[in-house]
Amino acid sequence: MFEQGPFGRQAEEMIEQLKKTLGDTFGEDFTASVRERAMSFRTDLIEEDTRFLLEAELPGFRKEEIDIDYTASYLTIRAVRHEQNPESDETRRVIRSERRYGEFVRRFFIENADRDKIRASLKDGILKLDIPKKEVAGGKRILIEGED
Repeated sequence: MFEQGPFGRQAEEMIEQLKKTLGDTFGEDFTASVRERAMSFRTDLIEEDTRFLLEAELPGFRKEEIDIDYTASYLTIRAVRHEQNPESDETRRVIRSERRYGEFVRRFFIENADRDKIRASLKDGILKLDIPKKEVAGGKRILIEGED
């Protein structure tokens, strides 16, 4: 009667059951995308002339629980939430707990970001990143000298 949503351990169990039931009908890519959506968060990534703007929904996370890394043109956002069991006693019992726990990770390929100037803020569950682009020297037209 009271079941938790498809997150955490139950998501893994559901995916394993799908694999058993469907076999290789959809392949590993199908189950990987289901798992990714269950343990992910929504983001918007916008490119402007001089920068990228990224907004990620991370409600309930504190800034200490979020790690942002930019290495080799990949921006990785990792948020870790540790399980906190709701307290039950003789007068009160937990019937349903729908909070997601675990590690939530998104990775984006962002070329030419100026890693030293990336700025991040977290307000009302929205992580905002301002990612300036590196200044790239303009091209130079080369003229061929000599006879035709």
